[in-house]
Amino acid sequence: MPKTTTSRYDVAEHLRTPEEMAAYLEASLEEANGDAAFIAKSLGDIARAKGMSQVARDAGLSRESLYKALSGERVPSFDTILKIVSALGLKLHAEAR
Repeated sequence: MPKTTTSRYDVAEHLRTPEEMAAYLEASLEEANGDAAFIAKSLGDIARAKGMSQVARDAGLSRESLYKALSGERVPSFDTILKIVSALGLKLHAEAR
C-alpha cells in the first residue's frame, strides 16, 4: 500500500478573488463571537493571500507591524484594522440583528 502524504492546510492558498476574501471575512465576523484577535487572524489570512508586502505598503505599515497586528496574539487598534481592511480592498458594514 502506498504511503499517504499530507500537508498543512493554509486557507490563504484558497482565497483567490476579492469575493472569496470578502466572504471569508464575513464568515469570520459571524464566527468570532466578539473575539477581536480571531478577526485579526482572519485578516492576516487574507493579507497573506494578497501579499503581505503589498498590503503593508498600502496600509502605511511596516511588514513587521502588519505581521504582529494580524498574528492573532494581540488585538490591533481599530485604526489599524481600518487601514488594513482598506488596503485589502474590502470594507466593513453593519446591519441590524
